[in-house]
Amino acid sequence: MATTLRQVSQHALTRIEDQFTRVFGKGCNPFFHLGALTIYFFWIVLISGIYLFAFFETSVFGAFQSVERLTHDQWWLGGVMRSLHRYASDAAVVTMMLHLIREFVRDRYRGVRWYSWFTGVPLLWMVFLLGITGYWLVWDMLAQYIALLSAEYMDWLPIFTDPIARNFISQEALSDRFFTLMGFLHLIGIPLFLVFGIWFHVMRIAMPNINPPRPLMAGTLAALLVLSLVKPAVSHEIADLAAVPQELSLDWFYLFIYPVIDLIGVGPVWLLLTVLTFLLMAFPWLPRKKPEPTAKIDLEHCSGCTWCANDCPYGALTMRPRSDGRAHKQEVVIDPDLCVSCGICAGSCPSATPFRKSEDLGTGIEMPQFSFRRLRDETDAALASARGGARVIVYGCDHAAEVKRLSEQGIAAVSMPCTGMLPPSLIDYALRDGRADGVVVTGCCEGDCQHRLGNTWMEQRLTGERPPQLRGRVDRDRLRVHWASVTDLAGLTQEIESFGEALGSLGKTSAGAADGAPAQQGEEART
Repeated sequence: MATTLRQVSQHALTRIEDQFTRVFGKGCNPFFHLGALTIYFFWIVLISGIYLFAFFETSVFGAFQSVERLTHDQWWLGGVMRSLHRYASDAAVVTMMLHLIREFVRDRYRGVRWYSWFTGVPLLWMVFLLGITGYWLVWDMLAQYIALLSAEYMDWLPIFTDPIARNFISQEALSDRFFTLMGFLHLIGIPLFLVFGIWFHVMRIAMPNINPPRPLMAGTLAALLVLSLVKPAVSHEIADLAAVPQELSLDWFYLFIYPVIDLIGVGPVWLLLTVLTFLLMAFPWLPRKKPEPTAKIDLEHCSGCTWCANDCPYGALTMRPRSDGRAHKQEVVIDPDLCVSCGICAGSCPSATPFRKSEDLGTGIEMPQFSFRRLRDETDAALASARGGARVIVYGCDHAAEVKRLSEQGIAAVSMPCTGMLPPSLIDYALRDGRADGVVVTGCCEGDCQHRLGNTWMEQRLTGERPPQLRGRVDRDRLRVHWASVTDLAGLTQEIESFGEALGSLGKTSAGAADGAPAQQGEEART
């Protein structure tokens, strides 16, 4: 039941993302960069906040007036900065929550990935606290409403000698020191914890994506600026502790909890938030993900080249001095607690070559459940069962378009845990001796690899930007790369048909390539 619901939700999410891909393109789909966008919005909030603080007065009577002067007297810069500060903060909440939902739907939070999810939950509350303290500093009627309910909320805990609410009995009871404290929390205290929290959140990820593509950065900044000019952020009336706030315009992204406190009371809200927090933190074990076999290292075939360690998206592989007495300087070591069983390391190993005549096809590193020998055997079996005109073999990913269904149309297909698991030498193998007329490499959409970097590394290997590189003798006209999501099997099929027609004009693969003669070079066709 749970598996069916997850599959349905994944397909629904993919269809939504496909619509955004049509608008923004595969490289700039905002759904593929939600975490990076959140950090980018934090940068906008930081820069605009520093400007605002330069004119802000941390006093009971000066706070409101200084914000008003910025908003109205300096509307062309201060007002825009204030609005940009507000809307970037709201945008950060949107992308942060979408990031959480997306990782949950994609099942990227269980197993060894629990750490990033677990450390991400406290970040939610840090961001909300940061926003709430920011609204407090304006000291208008909305800030008064927030202050009174926040004081009531905190006083419910039996940890304070004097109730916080006493600070808001009257205007005279409120001191400037309280505003200085709130300014410190908003400008230094909470942001400092947030920075360290983000660092902990990504520390188990190799090469984390913290910067969105530049076109996406420029587009979102332009949109925020336009919104700031069209609908500038303004204050309510100045706070008056002798009056009760009447009509308030809430920022529901940050202040949604306050109407709930009004509705059900302080105690139930404490219970609700506590249960919700612990439930979110326990999600990686509800239910616990079945452990998968981790990569297996065979030092007999390991040369210590470091390619696998450089390619691991999760930092599960490190190098150390040789321990077996062989001539090579280094050997690779795996941390099972960090390995997600993606197999990208197996595709990086230079010893993964299918041309050996011996029965032993051992490699320096491979996946026990999907060895290199199995990959070659599945290639041979798929090609033997292919039928039709041009013989095309498709290498795909278990998390993208379901390439196994192509076998119903007589197309040879091999699916693996991640496309990054495919050694380029196997493409050479498939095209030699007339085994196949063409090879199609597919997998998760660009920028949306289930295992983060598999399709990126695969494409760079094929273009010669990253080792192990596809040999120069392979005719690039017989190779096609088409990244396809789980809902894009029809598009992949259409691409294969088009590729088959193009192969018809090239003729069959010759034995010359099998003898090592240089094949005709051409641009790799990429769609």
